[in-house]
Amino acid sequence: MFRKRNSPLLVGKARMRQTIESQLNEKLSSLKELPLSANLKTNLELLEQTLGKSDDFVVRQFYIGGGLNRQSAVVFIDGLIDSSIIDHFILKASMIDWSGNDPGSQEIIEYIKNYGVPVNEAGQTDRLHKAVQSVLSGDSLLLTDGTPQALLLNTKGWEKRGVEEPRTEAVVRGPRNGFTETLRINTAQVRLRLKDPDLRVKNLTVGERGNTDVAVMYIEGLANKDIVDEVIRRIEAIKIDAAIDSGYIEQLIEDSHWSPFPLIQNTERPDKAVANLLEGKVLVISDGTPFVLIAPAVFSQFYHSPEDYYERFLISTLIRFIRVISMIMALLLPSLYIAFSSFHPEMIPSRLVIAMAAGRSTVPFPSIVEAFLMEVTMEVLREASVRLPGPIGPTIGIVGALVVGQAAVEAGIVSPIMVIVVALTTIGSFASPSYSAAIALRMLRFPMMMAAAMFGLYGIMLLIIIIIIHLCSLKSFGVPYLAPLTPFRSKDMKDTFFRAPLYRLRNRPSFLKLEDKQRAIADKDGKGAESR
Repeated sequence: MFRKRNSPLLVGKARMRQTIESQLNEKLSSLKELPLSANLKTNLELLEQTLGKSDDFVVRQFYIGGGLNRQSAVVFIDGLIDSSIIDHFILKASMIDWSGNDPGSQEIIEYIKNYGVPVNEAGQTDRLHKAVQSVLSGDSLLLTDGTPQALLLNTKGWEKRGVEEPRTEAVVRGPRNGFTETLRINTAQVRLRLKDPDLRVKNLTVGERGNTDVAVMYIEGLANKDIVDEVIRRIEAIKIDAAIDSGYIEQLIEDSHWSPFPLIQNTERPDKAVANLLEGKVLVISDGTPFVLIAPAVFSQFYHSPEDYYERFLISTLIRFIRVISMIMALLLPSLYIAFSSFHPEMIPSRLVIAMAAGRSTVPFPSIVEAFLMEVTMEVLREASVRLPGPIGPTIGIVGALVVGQAAVEAGIVSPIMVIVVALTTIGSFASPSYSAAIALRMLRFPMMMAAAMFGLYGIMLLIIIIIIHLCSLKSFGVPYLAPLTPFRSKDMKDTFFRAPLYRLRNRPSFLKLEDKQRAIADKDGKGAESR
């Protein structure tokens, strides 16, 4: 037996990383334990040492209460605050004469909070780390000489993007508003659509340096408490410098990191988020991103669209079947072409075999090379069209595909049937409502083509069996990924790859083990089951 040895360079890097992490933890722990001083000058020096000499760090000193002659200061970050609130509701309100009414050093903060400043949200703290965190979040800090307390005033007012139509989840029929990059606007959009007094919002903070605000939303008395607690536990256990996007959080709390299939769904649509809340699921909303996470997730929901419930059930069922067919096309078409042309030509009608042979008569490559060449070319064109500016991106993608395909056929590099197969495959991947689910099929398409090139249909079936076994092994926060197919639940099959009429969808998904298992929905005769 040989013992594995680490190189000195790797050991040195590991020790350096541990040293930096320990120094950061010591700094954070010392900052949390440090209290504010009763001396205004000392507090300002502590804040300046903590935040550094930044040009956007503003300290406005003044005398509070007019004739009281007590020095005070307002501390804030320029660009994160609404200056009109500070001018009119903090400085102007605090500088007026209090007619000789001096509340004293101990009660001054309480007096200002209750009588001095007309700001809707006001808190207080005696700890430096909480004061610093509030300032970095857009609040203003009011400090007064003679008291170790600081007043935290809500003055947030940075520039933000307005509510617009989601770009990644377009619908024919349905609402046009989407989430934005501001946390409170997103939670407000959910509350606007779901006026339920049992709707709960739990605020968390993620990131040792970024301190990103995260909100977990669920309906108390409906959602499974164990799932809610597990989501909160995993978010609280995250150790990272900063969670810039909800994708960071998704990768750190998902069950399996090695699966190509998404185990947490994301959405830009408030109506879709509310619909999942009413099914007993949990939302994770992160500040700074319009993508909201939905947990837990099952395989079938990635092929559902919000407009499936806005149209009649026959139309919705037809559209879902089209999506399933598109999913099969996106995964299997190139590999089936390779298998039939290389191993099983006897399974194809004679005229089609002759046409395929005529098309491939000038192609110098085997079918696997031909398929790989075209698939890689299409992936490059797809990625290039996304990165190009909006007006010309789709045009370049379509024109590029037509020009490259036609030129490849005329040059005898690929056959005409191969161009048709690749085009149908690409269109099929675009039919998926979820980008993360579609890209999983795009990844699996290449090993499927290799299996077809080596073993024909046997290789395709073998890889399909491996994929199904993998899907059966996946779980999302304890929920089987293929539910309700396995374990099979007939009651939950009414809203999977087809959709039953709304009056038949009385039961919420049983695999979530919800506290409130029935929807308040009436049948076609007007008789309904009351929730709870």
